[in-house]
Amino acid sequence: MTLVAGIDSSTQSCKIVIRDADTGALVRSGRASHPNSTEVDPERWWEALHAALADAGGLANVAAISVAAQQHGMVALDAEGRVIRPALLWNDTRSAGAASDLIAEIGADEYARRTGLVPVASFTATKLRWLRDAEPLNAARVAAVALPHDWLTWRLRGYGPADASPLGPQLDELTTDRSDASGTGYWSPTTGTYDLDLFERALGHRAILPRVLGPGDTAGTTAPLSDSFPAGVVIGVGAGDNAGAALGLGAGDGDVIVSVGTSGTVFAVTNQPTTDATGTVAGFADASGLSLPLVATLNAARVLDAVRLLLGVEHDELGSLALSAEPGAQGLVLQPYFEGERTPNLPDATASLFGLTLTSSTRPNLARAAIEGMLCGLADGLDAVRAQGVVADRVLLIGGAAQSPVVAAIAAQVFDCPVVVPTPGEYVADGAAVQAAWALTGSRPVWPISLAAAPEPDCRPLIRAQYEVHRAQA
Repeated sequence: MTLVAGIDSSTQSCKIVIRDADTGALVRSGRASHPNSTEVDPERWWEALHAALADAGGLANVAAISVAAQQHGMVALDAEGRVIRPALLWNDTRSAGAASDLIAEIGADEYARRTGLVPVASFTATKLRWLRDAEPLNAARVAAVALPHDWLTWRLRGYGPADASPLGPQLDELTTDRSDASGTGYWSPTTGTYDLDLFERALGHRAILPRVLGPGDTAGTTAPLSDSFPAGVVIGVGAGDNAGAALGLGAGDGDVIVSVGTSGTVFAVTNQPTTDATGTVAGFADASGLSLPLVATLNAARVLDAVRLLLGVEHDELGSLALSAEPGAQGLVLQPYFEGERTPNLPDATASLFGLTLTSSTRPNLARAAIEGMLCGLADGLDAVRAQGVVADRVLLIGGAAQSPVVAAIAAQVFDCPVVVPTPGEYVADGAAVQAAWALTGSRPVWPISLAAAPEPDCRPLIRAQYEVHRAQA
């Protein structure tokens, strides 16, 4: 049996799956937590990767590995390969003003034409502009810029600061892939090249950028870092997290993936790049050589956490309360912008509760309004990707909150196309494992995906109609 490993270095944790390269069967897995913050020292990711790998029993007999990770995070390196400051993550909104400045200088239409994106606080370019303006001394030290998966791949290959790596700070050995490069705001999915003018406009000077590898390419091999990291394991190209999930799910024509995790995302694999000058749909690249139009929301599963704590219940009871209320929660609507919002672009917004009456003000209605509000934001995302020409035959509902039968049932009332729930799994890590097998064998494997649920379609237009009334007031 030939084994391959996939890593998902996500916002909250590092997950590792080790699978049979031929069948995709799970052999073993591990995980470790990440710090809970919107800025993180990348060394914490490196430590978590070691811990997760130990939890998975190490790399014994593993022939190839690949890293998928959260997109957009700014890892700024100096000439010695040292991290200059904690990485700003995708959900750090302090660069919202920088995004507005870049749009004012370039124009939304021009940005969309050149990169497939319109800047928002999530994207790397805006974080670099924030660094230039807020921390000019740190910005002046930047010799290279990487994303989380780029940096972890580089470290696995043995590069890094001289006192912490066998091969030293060879910045020109940084590599990335199309999917992650397409989330920076200075790379074009259409031309397949960096737009150095946009990069320099963001940071203020040129710096080394990771070499963009193609699908199925090999980034290199592991260095002999420790007993846990034997030398010579093939390293795949890696990916951004959403592209990794699409690869792990084997998403095809007619599939729209709705992920309900820390953030919410709606995306699909398509043949043609998209350019949405409104900025609602990001025209990312996928990990297979195609395109990945995507809508992201900042507020997803943690909306349910907040309301659960407010009601003093566990998640199961929150679901029971929600099911005991009527669809539409008797007019109670939660606009779930607890942490600002990316789509729509309202970084300073807060959550609002509408429709409070003596009749609607019940615990069951609040529980249902929380789930409906979270899903309505994602349904808006589905409408937006459809407007870019994406055909939605079914919604694949994934992420931690998707495992709730109540969330799945209410999703079938919110979305106007069939909803299916794949069997719970680490699909981002699975996509990285697909890449590892691809790099090892030269062929993309096809592994079976099973479904855990397929709730009966039960669309209730009232839910979205009353949500849209109040969304317009945001």
